[in-house]
Amino acid sequence: MEERCLKVGVVGIGRGRAMIRYANSNKHCKLVAICDNWEEGLARIKADMEKQGKDIAFYADYDEFLKHDMDVVILANYATEHAPFAVKALKKGFHVMSECLPVQTMAEAVELVEAVEASGKKYCFMENACYHSGTMEMKRLYKEGVIGEFEYGEGEYCHNCEGIWTELTHGGEPNHWRNTMQTTFYCTHSIGPLISITGLRPVSVVGVEMYNHPRMRNMGRLSGLYALEIIRMENGALYKSLHGELYSHSGWFNCYGSKGRMETTREDVQMGNLDRVCLDVFKVPGDYTNVDNHVTVTYMPQDQYTKKARAFGHSGADFYCLWNCIEHILGNPEANAIDVYQALDMCMPGIFAHFSHLEGSKELKIPNMRDPKEREAYRNDHRCTNPEKAGDQYVPAYSWDTPPIEQEVWDRFKADWEAKGHPNTV
Repeated sequence: MEERCLKVGVVGIGRGRAMIRYANSNKHCKLVAICDNWEEGLARIKADMEKQGKDIAFYADYDEFLKHDMDVVILANYATEHAPFAVKALKKGFHVMSECLPVQTMAEAVELVEAVEASGKKYCFMENACYHSGTMEMKRLYKEGVIGEFEYGEGEYCHNCEGIWTELTHGGEPNHWRNTMQTTFYCTHSIGPLISITGLRPVSVVGVEMYNHPRMRNMGRLSGLYALEIIRMENGALYKSLHGELYSHSGWFNCYGSKGRMETTREDVQMGNLDRVCLDVFKVPGDYTNVDNHVTVTYMPQDQYTKKARAFGHSGADFYCLWNCIEHILGNPEANAIDVYQALDMCMPGIFAHFSHLEGSKELKIPNMRDPKEREAYRNDHRCTNPEKAGDQYVPAYSWDTPPIEQEVWDRFKADWEAKGHPNTV
């Protein structure tokens, strides 16, 4: 591995705080620039960095930011902006580390893949659910053949955001992406880990959407309460992904193989949550009479960074995500990084699941974006729930009708935003 220090710029001061903190604490990277078009928030973090004696440039304009002397651009801005920002950075000659999601439309997917291929630079997808100790351990076990060939899996990411919706939507902006996104949009937290663990590609999906619950309308959201993606993998196995706004927060991942099963414990239980692995396997498939052949164990995987990682967000997953991405860009062949093709494999099931909803839960094919012939069909596919992006290809966020949002909802969030003093957001 080349021993050098990467000059890093971060876009987005809400979610980007974890990246800013990491870049300020790791010897292999140095934070040199921060960009955000929310000037009030940018002024706050500028004052904070100055108190710490940090020599950092600050930009409210992304094009000006890209003129700075950097090696890596970290994108932690709005989820619907990542692809166009990544393409610009790649064309300027920067490596890119992108938060969720990689793209909003299939046209963006084509453009992003081709920008990465043409640039010769590295693109890393920062899906932190793939970097919990438990999901990383499951990937290691699968690569070693401990559970055999993947046959079935489940993943969940349910996050009731009612209590923080003011902060997440800047006081309830009606056209904020979180209010207009489809139920299946933010899918990589529940889908990503299985694809990372097995390395398998999704080939088709069926989407099933729950109705628009009153809680959703109370938040100003146009989509269903939650959704399922039933995904067919390239080896024929099935994967069930659940994500949405169910009342109780839940994160959990499960893999069945030809030799047994492994899973994390649930995020809300007092057992180490997504860091704990439960393993139940037969070392020799089919031999059920030999007691020694059956292994049942639960444990908390640890490594040299476990204690340090705990100080970062998402139970240490933010640390491992950033560490692996930086190491990959530096040339470490052992780094656990997610490239642009796998990033799209994690994202596309959510895109096509929504199209499936709109067609009565029809099974739809998922293209292989590694193949130029397959991606050509989507070069001009701008279908999404953002009218400005989609134009005449606009699709509704909800498969049944357009839920009415009362003006009182927007007034309430605006008042809460003002009362809280415009807090930092994602």
